[in-house]
Amino acid sequence: MTTGPSRANSAAGRRRAWRFGRWGEALCAALLRAKGYRVLARGYRVRVGEIDLIARRGVVVAFVEVKSRHTPAGEVLSLRQQQRIVRAASAFIAAHPHLAGLDQRFDLMLVGRWRWPRHCRDAWRPSG
Repeated sequence: MTTGPSRANSAAGRRRAWRFGRWGEALCAALLRAKGYRVLARGYRVRVGEIDLIARRGVVVAFVEVKSRHTPAGEVLSLRQQQRIVRAASAFIAAHPHLAGLDQRFDLMLVGRWRWPRHCRDAWRPSG
């Protein structure tokens, strides 16, 4: 009698999801470059949060969260996720003060299997 997926299957599933997510980030980075952005960082991590992509075009620094899903439906970021990204963005700007005078924007890119990534510019604004 089985009660659920074996550990090997769930570990394999996690590895596949991780690879799909990394592929989605690479695809989104390439798309941003094609749109004239300069990718400043990928997978930026600090103690207070993480940002998938940080890109600049002109006077705008975009902090981009990439959501890669096998199904076409995208998921909305929770308030907690948004706050962690905003805190990480503040840490990035503090570490790169020459970018402090630029406009900051929080974007979302949705990647689905067999679909071109959807770039949602200015997907949310920090509260407060």
